Amino acid sequence: MKAILLAGGSGTRLWPLSRKNYPKQFLKLNGDSSLLQQTVERLLHVLSPQDIIVMTNDNYLFHVKADLKGVYDNPLIILEPVSRNTAPAISLAVKYCVEKLGSSSDEVIFVSPSDHIIKPVERFTEYIRNAGEIAKEGYIVTFGIRPKRPETGYGYIKVRSEKLEVRNKRYDCYKAEKFTEKPDSKTAASYLEGGNYYWNSGMFAFTIGTILEELQKYAPEIYRNLGGNFEEVVSNFVNMPEISIDYAVAEKSNRVVTLPMDIYWDDIGSWDSIYEVLEKDEKGNVKAGDILNIDTKDTLIIGGRRFISTIGLEGLLIVETDDAILIAKRGEAQKVKDVVNELIKENRKLASEHTTTYRPWGSYTVLEEGNRYKIKRIVVNPLERLSLQVHHHRSEHWVVVKGVAKVKIGDKEIFIHENESAYVPKSTLHMLENPGKVPLEIIEVQNGEYVEEDDIVRIEDVYGRS
Repeated sequence: MKAILLAGGSGTRLWPLSRKNYPKQFLKLNGDSSLLQQTVERLLHVLSPQDIIVMTNDNYLFHVKADLKGVYDNPLIILEPVSRNTAPAISLAVKYCVEKLGSSSDEVIFVSPSDHIIKPVERFTEYIRNAGEIAKEGYIVTFGIRPKRPETGYGYIKVRSEKLEVRNKRYDCYKAEKFTEKPDSKTAASYLEGGNYYWNSGMFAFTIGTILEELQKYAPEIYRNLGGNFEEVVSNFVNMPEISIDYAVAEKSNRVVTLPMDIYWDDIGSWDSIYEVLEKDEKGNVKAGDILNIDTKDTLIIGGRRFISTIGLEGLLIVETDDAILIAKRGEAQKVKDVVNELIKENRKLASEHTTTYRPWGSYTVLEEGNRYKIKRIVVNPLERLSLQVHHHRSEHWVVVKGVAKVKIGDKEIFIHENESAYVPKSTLHMLENPGKVPLEIIEVQNGEYVEEDDIVRIEDVYGRS
């Protein structure tokens, strides 16, 4: 069995904490591990590291590498050339398994999002093994969750009443009859009463042979684009239709079955879901950060660096970051996407960027900016370096706060230590490196007529960005 983890989503429903440049799968919402790390750790109970494939894109490559560095070495990562939704992404990964890993047509593929909470792990792994046995009989297995409330943020699967018998073993598994995507509240309530509807968890299991046959039958445009070798498929990936695996195959195929899972599952796709997941105090409040609440109940309060005090509140969602504050009624969290859409229309950075931006060498945080200047705190990880680069519209002044920096400016190479500084004139070739064993922290002051991030000409880069 191989596992394909989908880690390329831009998750905006948890704005302002999750944004396009640093989405939900990399957040640590329910402990010390990110959701991606938790997903991989669950699968390592069933599979070896070399059988786990992470699908992502260039924007998230270094986030994935940094996250999985603490879980296992040398993760297998496939980059989508462009975003084309789950059907093309899964198809590309299947092509990789066949051509690069030598997988046969009867090998089972387990597909999973990388940003869900699932427990207990032991029971979940048992469901994966059972799904593998069912998939070997030519079925496409979906994993269903019995609805606990009339949720409008999930898709639903309607199943038939008779159980499926596989290899003389009767699994609690049913033929799928109908898929419904995010119904209104009245319809969701009727599904809850009906008893034969399950939440669609977004996880699948199938053999390579089965999925290729169904792609050929129901998504011929995708199947045709899988011709040629893997490199040719990557080159032609832009020609793939933008469509989910649900729409492309699952809703059309008569080989789809649903395996209900009697476990805790949540895709935490909204702040309402976060409220349900996290531990509450005696008044029903979820609190994270420096919080003082008076006469407040049934409220989620997540703070960043600032102190937050609430008085006389009930049933609210409050999320604070360095540059934004979200305040909403509980039950209205699905509308956060409307906020993000408005920000996108207005071309505001708040939709996609945090004040802290992560790079393969570390991170930088914008502390202050205005007309013709920007001030950053830059953190360079041990033994990492920025690219050899030049800026034509700004100068830079670096002050070391912690650690030691190896600096190349023009044809000079020097070391600067704590409380020492260096100046980089406009249009001057330069590079910053951390040769030490502790993170290097510097304050960078930029001055010039243009101080945006695209005023960078990379000459050499160890991360392949030049």
